[in-house]
Amino acid sequence: MADAEFDRFVEVYYHEIEKNIKISGEAPEYFAEYKIADMASELRRRRVASDRILDFGSGIGSSIPYFRRHFPKSSLSYADVSAESLEKSRERFPGNERFLLIEGNHIDLETGSQDIVFSACVFHHIAHEEHGQWLKELLRITRRGGILAIYEHNPLNPLTVHAVNTCPIDQNAHLIRAGKLRRECLAAGWASPSIAYRVYFPHFLASLRPLERGLEWLCLGAQYRLLAQR
Repeated sequence: MADAEFDRFVEVYYHEIEKNIKISGEAPEYFAEYKIADMASELRRRRVASDRILDFGSGIGSSIPYFRRHFPKSSLSYADVSAESLEKSRERFPGNERFLLIEGNHIDLETGSQDIVFSACVFHHIAHEEHGQWLKELLRITRRGGILAIYEHNPLNPLTVHAVNTCPIDQNAHLIRAGKLRRECLAAGWASPSIAYRVYFPHFLASLRPLERGLEWLCLGAQYRLLAQR
């Protein structure tokens, strides 16, 4: 995995993201919550247990309040390569969550210990040739029947590409197409990976967002969700 380049962005991360997504009319909190709410809805539909959840590449902890809201009974762990980001997470959202510093190619969790592994816009910061090893490591820590949920920027959406290309935090990012990530998951041993495209409407068209469920097949959403099973 890439070294802790995000250490130097810890204090400005939120504001850089805020500036970068201004065109959407939404604050960073909207994008942080929609993913978790979307995943929670899908897990309920599938009737999958979510007692133990890992946020892989958790950054400065922006997901924490929304995991608390949508998964109040779950045991939550947050893992990142950036020690300073993990410390910022504790500072922003004090609580009982477990924070794990990723060192080398290993996550300090027992084999088969997690029901759900969640990752939000992390894989485009990992060198593509390293995706396989991390997908296998996430497979290792997930119990049989558990779920991997990856949310990523869609390189087929021109506004997304512009946002990534103009964001200092994404200067070393390399977007990945949904089909390629799906193939990588299959090669790593994950079963039945499926793709759903997300985020079609900016804030001024928010009233149309209920239609997005019917558009998940359309590969023009700003982001996409990959779900796979152990």
